[in-house]
Amino acid sequence: MGHFRWSAIAIVCLFAAVVLRAQPATVVAISIEGVINPMTSSYLDRTIQEAQELNAECIVLRLDTPGGLDRSMRRMIEAILNSPIPVVVYVAPSGARAASAGVFITLAAHVAAMAPGTQLGAAHPVSIGGGGMDSVMAEKVTNDAAATVRAIAQARKRNVRWAEDAVRYSVSLTDREALDSNVIEIIASDLHELLGQLRGRTVTTVQGEHTFVLDNPRIEEIEMTVVEKFLHTITDPNIAALFLSLGFLAIVIEFYTPGSFGPGIVGTILLIFGFMATESLPINWAGILLLLLAAILLVVELYTPGIGVFAIGSGLAFVIGALILFSPPAPPSPSMPDVRVSSWLVALIAALFVGVGTFVARVAVQVQRRRPRSGIEQLIGAEGVATSPLSPLGTVLVRSERWSAENVGIEPVAAGDRIVVVGYDGAILRVRRAGEIPPS
Repeated sequence: MGHFRWSAIAIVCLFAAVVLRAQPATVVAISIEGVINPMTSSYLDRTIQEAQELNAECIVLRLDTPGGLDRSMRRMIEAILNSPIPVVVYVAPSGARAASAGVFITLAAHVAAMAPGTQLGAAHPVSIGGGGMDSVMAEKVTNDAAATVRAIAQARKRNVRWAEDAVRYSVSLTDREALDSNVIEIIASDLHELLGQLRGRTVTTVQGEHTFVLDNPRIEEIEMTVVEKFLHTITDPNIAALFLSLGFLAIVIEFYTPGSFGPGIVGTILLIFGFMATESLPINWAGILLLLLAAILLVVELYTPGIGVFAIGSGLAFVIGALILFSPPAPPSPSMPDVRVSSWLVALIAALFVGVGTFVARVAVQVQRRRPRSGIEQLIGAEGVATSPLSPLGTVLVRSERWSAENVGIEPVAAGDRIVVVGYDGAILRVRRAGEIPPS
């Protein structure tokens, strides 16, 4: 009886193992494009948690980045190194790159892969933004980054020499060169080919060795939330510059139309988003100050209308500010990308600055030349009716309002006569009889 019981238990266990084996493995796939920032690090953290809940076989991180924030990069590296589920970093699609922070993230993966036509490398801190830094500080930053990348490469048994050269000398590799140099393990043209090459491969995680079982895998795509996508998108240097520029312009328009509040509110929101974006980019505060100067010159043009000199100065300040906006003289980290604003966008917004300034100047001049439309000045030239004899003082009715008036004409004015306003003295209108020809 006991022998039968143990046999039944063995059969049940074998059947359960076969059933579990027959279930397709789950592969979680995510994509990170653009600058590495707090949104991408929180996105990866959330993905690892959801992958654990799905009992996923692995996570495939498609990567295409110029670099990003050092603290966000380190948080992502820590998440990958401590993930109980293998993380495969896949530099894709063709034409993509993993530069600066992307090098560190790729080397931290349990398996590193690249698509044909991609590149990996260029993580030297001095090369970022085209600026220089103090030699002592540059050496400290470089040594710290080199130590970090060496530790990661040693942990993953990858080419330590090349990893350090990527930081110290800004070297780069193509996909084939990276494979031949023991920097990556796989070259795959798409996700399905990548999974095919992963099948049966063994890696080491924090929970021990893991062998990929990827027969007929089910791919589960996890995307960024709407908020994550928006906050990640605005870190594009062109979008950041656009938000800052339009924000300053909206504030200028608020000065031109005081009390409307709409442009001021919109401008404030755009500036907030613009400054949020600059937190994830290598910023040059001289560029920010020049953009601010451009806005101030437009306000000066508003209150000192002329031929648009201040508007032209505003455009020049904007062009210079936008061109150096993301070129700091002393970059803080080799993880930061080398980015710049599109010259076409700079030219377009500069023209907008000059156009707004010129429009404001022209409108102000026209207002100065236009006859007043409010106050007692508007009554000059208006006709009315005398409500009492003007000898020479009396009262008149002009535009449904009763005024004290003085007859400054030659002809007498009786009650009921038509009069025309020719001037004023304080609150007393100066009038003459309508139709009277004034003396030469």
